[in-house]
Amino acid sequence: MFKSVLLFFCFPVLMQAQNIQHIGQLFDSLKTHPLTLGDDIATQQVLAYKSLAYSKLYPTVEGFGRYEYASNPTAMLPVPPDELFALKADPTIGQPFSENIYRIGAVVSIPLFMKSIYTAASMAKMMVQSAKEKAEINLLKNEAVLVSLNANLSYIESVQQALKSKKNSLMKTKEFVEIKVNNGRTSGDALLKINNAVNEVLVLQNDLDLQREEVISTIASYTGVTLTQAMAMEQVGNYQSDEMRALNPLIDKLKADNLAIRAEKEKLLPSLLAQGSYSNNFAEAYNNKSNVNNHYTTVGVILRVPIFAADQYVQIRKSRLELEATNNELDKTRLELTSQATQLQNSLPLIDNSIHLYDNSIKDKKALLEIAKIGYKSEQITMEDYLRYEDDVVLEQSKLLKSQSQKWQTLMKLAVIYGNKIEEIVK
Repeated sequence: MFKSVLLFFCFPVLMQAQNIQHIGQLFDSLKTHPLTLGDDIATQQVLAYKSLAYSKLYPTVEGFGRYEYASNPTAMLPVPPDELFALKADPTIGQPFSENIYRIGAVVSIPLFMKSIYTAASMAKMMVQSAKEKAEINLLKNEAVLVSLNANLSYIESVQQALKSKKNSLMKTKEFVEIKVNNGRTSGDALLKINNAVNEVLVLQNDLDLQREEVISTIASYTGVTLTQAMAMEQVGNYQSDEMRALNPLIDKLKADNLAIRAEKEKLLPSLLAQGSYSNNFAEAYNNKSNVNNHYTTVGVILRVPIFAADQYVQIRKSRLELEATNNELDKTRLELTSQATQLQNSLPLIDNSIHLYDNSIKDKKALLEIAKIGYKSEQITMEDYLRYEDDVVLEQSKLLKSQSQKWQTLMKLAVIYGNKIEEIVK
């Protein structure tokens, strides 16, 4: 709850509820809220990692500038024996040997075969899929929370309305009691009892006002919208129990972890790359101090064979532990969701039955209340008995409303577990 309140105060602009006509607009506000944008950013970060993996398949080009000092004159570049003999025969020609050599140039490396790169790219692709699935499930969770909060807000407002009706009923009875007290037909304690019942209603109404403000604040923290009343909701669809899509992010991550182990193992395989370099060299010839400038280009194919890489074995072990952790998390989550789905599915028909029973019970209790009012006025029942009938009606109404709210919450939880679109279930 603290997190929700914190988000509420940190969110810069709150929309006003007069522009909100239905629950779908709350969903639209949620999609542009920092909660949802955070998941989008996380997905983009994984996409960047995917691009990074594929970028290793492209050539790399590096420019360089280098200064070399040697205690003895050193060749600026390899010199064939025939050329070396000609240089030695003519001392006026500066020989490409010097103690101080300056080089500028570039090096190009082109990967020809590095198996681990392709596996790492596949792993990154699976991580992107996992991130997208997670973002979708998080959005469904937040939409489900909004539906549940709105249902709770509707429940609070309906109970408030029931208490208002009870208060009006009590006030009418109070008028009758006041007349009886003033006429000396009954003792003053009857008026105290009715006043106490009215005060209890006011206390409950105040408590509900506090709960209502808390729910409105929480909705604002998810959407940036400050409601003035609950949005009307209608169930237009039902959940589809095809597969538990809530598990998909972990399933995809498990696949990515398996590929991560493969990629780390493949780094121990031989790799092949082409490499070329060009350098422009400057120096002062050691034989006659003249300035010498020459160019040197090489092209080759390099086979790299890892023989011993202790850090790589540690990395493989680390990847295996990550796989075990993900697999354990998947098993734990699957058991939890399976158990929860079974319980929720079994609860739905029971909740529907409760709603039906409470609805019938309310009709009966309202009828009994009217009889009790007449009975009290005709002094056939006591004040305590009459007030008990008033309490029974409100209590039964609150149970009905609570069951209706519980049904929305149950339906939303099942929709999230099975990855159903909330917007196709509730309008």
